[in-house]
Amino acid sequence: MSVRKLKPITPGQRFRVVNGFDAVTTDKPEKSLLAPKKRTGGRNSQGKMTMRHRGGGHKRRYRIIDFKRDRQGETAEVLSIQYDPNRTAFIALVQYGDGEKRYIIAQNGLQVGQKVISGEKATPEIGNAMLLKDIPLGTIISCIELRPGQGAVMARSAGTFAQLMAKDGKFVTIKLPSGETRMILANCLATIGAVSNSDHQLLVSGKAGRSRWLGRRPRTRPVAMNPVDHPMGGGEGRASGGHPRSKNGIPAKGYRTRSLTKDSNRYIVERRKK
Repeated sequence: MSVRKLKPITPGQRFRVVNGFDAVTTDKPEKSLLAPKKRTGGRNSQGKMTMRHRGGGHKRRYRIIDFKRDRQGETAEVLSIQYDPNRTAFIALVQYGDGEKRYIIAQNGLQVGQKVISGEKATPEIGNAMLLKDIPLGTIISCIELRPGQGAVMARSAGTFAQLMAKDGKFVTIKLPSGETRMILANCLATIGAVSNSDHQLLVSGKAGRSRWLGRRPRTRPVAMNPVDHPMGGGEGRASGGHPRSKNGIPAKGYRTRSLTKDSNRYIVERRKK
């Protein structure tokens, strides 16, 4: 994987850094795995805006991803590595022996023609999904389940990975991308390897219009607002003072919002770093 810095032939390209897409092998998605994706513009079912700065953007179709990897013990061949407009990671199209095709999150180093398998028969190789209890200590993993059969919910975005630290009875201890160390049931699935497209963090849009293509609308600075619009608004001139906070008054820096009585607190061995 690599990135390319464009020549400054226009103002928008002067600082633009784009993905090299070296790992991507085709730009044609599998039609049977596409679904319509409706855009909300940040509105809920009542039509009220519940999320600001959303709207517009290019039309997309959702790629149906197999997060559960529930065809256990069956080998699938990687047909292609593809770009997915709905996520930062690349996805891999795999085909099973009976001809069924599925999309999975592509791991770093996954190659076309490679065979992948999930379940107890799997070995700790890139792209294979294994039970946490069967994975060797110190292994780099991603796409981790939180409950058996739920499907992958953790470490799914570009370049992320977790590390298996210890095993103790029916739990294993994992160090997550956030720095948090927590216990997870040993009979949950995880995929071997780090998620693909690790260079995603190096990309530079170059111009405001590219954010609009992605469905992001302009954001007004809170200090430029009036007191009626935001807790940080108002004042004479460029007023400073007060604490950074959200529109509904929750402090922005260092304030912990996690419930002290949350049931899953007992599974957290070490909190994430500030």
